[in-house]
Amino acid sequence: MHRVSTIAPAGSFDAAITIDRVTLDADDRQRRRIVLTGEKGTRVLLDFDRPVTLHDGDGLVLEDGTVVLVCGMPESLAEIAAASPRDFVRLAWHLGNRHTDVQIAGHRIRIRRDHVLEEMLRGLGAAVTAVEAPFEPQATVPHSHDHPHGHGDHRRGHAHDRGYHYYGHGHRHHGHDHDR
Repeated sequence: MHRVSTIAPAGSFDAAITIDRVTLDADDRQRRRIVLTGEKGTRVLLDFDRPVTLHDGDGLVLEDGTVVLVCGMPESLAEIAAASPRDFVRLAWHLGNRHTDVQIAGHRIRIRRDHVLEEMLRGLGAAVTAVEAPFEPQATVPHSHDHPHGHGDHRRGHAHDRGYHYYGHGHRHHGHDHDR
């Protein structure tokens, strides 16, 4: 098994030195430790002191200097377009208020498919289109959980002590599942 020594950002290495590739969804691209198997069977150990976020096109540089290419797995996403910059900010605020993972893609916002959020966004005037693409959510900033929420968290079990909530298809979501 090969050991990953460092991560090379997309575009910073010669593609000729790649020996294999791994295709991972957004959740699997945020890791501290994992064993990965490339499409050609190359087994690599990623083992860092702190979690890293791998991006589509990054390279896992192995101890011998060769590289395993990281590819983002296409995921079911909703692409959101706003009529104006002001509407874009308003839509982003509503998604952020629900602690939704988002990707800014030019003048559009991408989220994982969620029929409740999509309906809310359409109600706010957004154009919502289903797309299949690698998901590159914005890095999240840990936030304190010692503030009062004021939106019913006393009625349901709050999972702040774990730092995440589960929703839908077993995905982790930094947010409040009861807001959905």
